Amino acid sequence: MTLVRNRLPQLNGNRRFFLFRISNVQFRIYFLAALLISGCSPKVRTVPVPVNKPAEQKPVPVEKPVTVKPVAPKVSVISLLLPLGLDHIGPGQSYDDISLKKARIAADYYRGFKSALDSLTFYGYNYKLQLFDSKDDAATAHGLAYNPKVRTSDLIVGPVFPDDLKAFTDVLVGARKPIVSPLSPEPAATFHNQNLVTVNPPLEYHAWCVAQYIAGRIKPQKIFVLRSGYSEENDYLVPFDKAIDSLSNKHIKIITITIMHGELQPIMAQLAAGKDNVFVIASTDQAFLTVTLSSLEKVAARFPVTLFGHPSWQHYSFLTPQRLQKLKTHITSADGVDYKSAETITFIRNYRNAWHTEPSAYAVKGFDEGLYFGQLLGSDNLKNMGKTDFEGLHNDFVFQKKAGLGWINTHVNLLLYTNFELKKVE
Repeated sequence: MTLVRNRLPQLNGNRRFFLFRISNVQFRIYFLAALLISGCSPKVRTVPVPVNKPAEQKPVPVEKPVTVKPVAPKVSVISLLLPLGLDHIGPGQSYDDISLKKARIAADYYRGFKSALDSLTFYGYNYKLQLFDSKDDAATAHGLAYNPKVRTSDLIVGPVFPDDLKAFTDVLVGARKPIVSPLSPEPAATFHNQNLVTVNPPLEYHAWCVAQYIAGRIKPQKIFVLRSGYSEENDYLVPFDKAIDSLSNKHIKIITITIMHGELQPIMAQLAAGKDNVFVIASTDQAFLTVTLSSLEKVAARFPVTLFGHPSWQHYSFLTPQRLQKLKTHITSADGVDYKSAETITFIRNYRNAWHTEPSAYAVKGFDEGLYFGQLLGSDNLKNMGKTDFEGLHNDFVFQKKAGLGWINTHVNLLLYTNFELKKVE
């Protein structure tokens, strides 16, 4: 909108009115001039009288809250190298009896191991579990030793079988994180690796267990060692002889005789009627054991007999509990699961709920080892295995450090046939 000035009013002859309007204009001019003159006049300022104020307090600086970034939970990386044989499930492939058995062992062990880790997460531990198929193939195991994911793990479990483990540990010889041999009782000297952890006690520790019991509890004057003639018995008998000589200060005499066709007549004159006659047999040959134990039964009808056998005997169906109990047979074992204990019953129930199948002995071993190593790993205590014993469902862990051989579990249970079943000797 455009503003247009109003025209001046026309003269109408009323001079008085006009003069009045002029007078008003002059009044306004005079009034404005007076304001201007007063504005230019000097101003009077009021000087304030100083007042004594209390000393001002300096403000206390308030510290700004520091934002603390929460520490990320520790995650332990574990690699399992198990013979799953997944190449057998490809198109046109199938498992044979042997490969299927190995795959079942691997699957059972994995389920037990993972069950243990799952239970540990309840206490705040965190894990990253990596599963690799070793295929029970030495070349594959050798290649896995160069896999960056495997090499950078906080703990390596496997390979399972000796040839695969040898190919794997031959690569990782420098000082590094532990490599667990989970199931094999192969002597640590076979691998000669300082990082190795042998969980299943080798045969020599079974021999030492028997020697300790004989020398400490029975204390005989002589021990009769019955041999079949096969050289593999030396794996048991050589450490046994050394242990007896060391523990008894060579006061116990070892009488070794090779038995042919169960003939025991050459030793009959040396048997005592009023005390235990201790026999040790390290053979696993069925024909030899069948004949020799039959002859020993006849001896037991006349003399007190206490027999110590090879740990494999508990798996032989041809050795009846009736015969073994009559001979007062002791057998060492690293697999003594008490299926009546509350802990084992709880494990079986939880395992069934999680996996909808029954746990095998390998699942029990996997659970024990997962629980033991998982707890040590989560608490940064792997270096103190020698100070951390463990009571498991299938065996206890009492590790000793051997120079150049790594850690070895030395705990073996001694079992005795009682009421036609093996029971732990206290």
